[in-house]
Amino acid sequence: MDAVSGIGALSSGLPASLVGATPATASTVTSTAAGDDSTFAASLTGAVDELRGLQSEADALKVAAVTGDLDDIHAAMIASTRASVTLELVAAVRNKGVDAFTEIMRMQA
Repeated sequence: MDAVSGIGALSSGLPASLVGATPATASTVTSTAAGDDSTFAASLTGAVDELRGLQSEADALKVAAVTGDLDDIHAAMIASTRASVTLELVAAVRNKGVDAFTEIMRMQA
């Protein structure tokens, strides 16, 4: 599996705010391009909040698995993997943003 198809396959379980272009994302990009920075900031904040929710859900299922209260171990593994992949995606987006900022600052110098 190459990197591009791997991302497509993994993104099916990710929150819509973190995955490719959807109609809502397209309008967000248009609004941001028009100068509305609050929409972009709200989108990023929503993505981070959703990541926290996924991590909390995964943690709760892990505790339930350890204490023996979980009937389906697959649910815990799926939640843990979703949280992990989402965290990796958010970190990659952050790194690209930092790289872009660094490049812009280097062009101004």
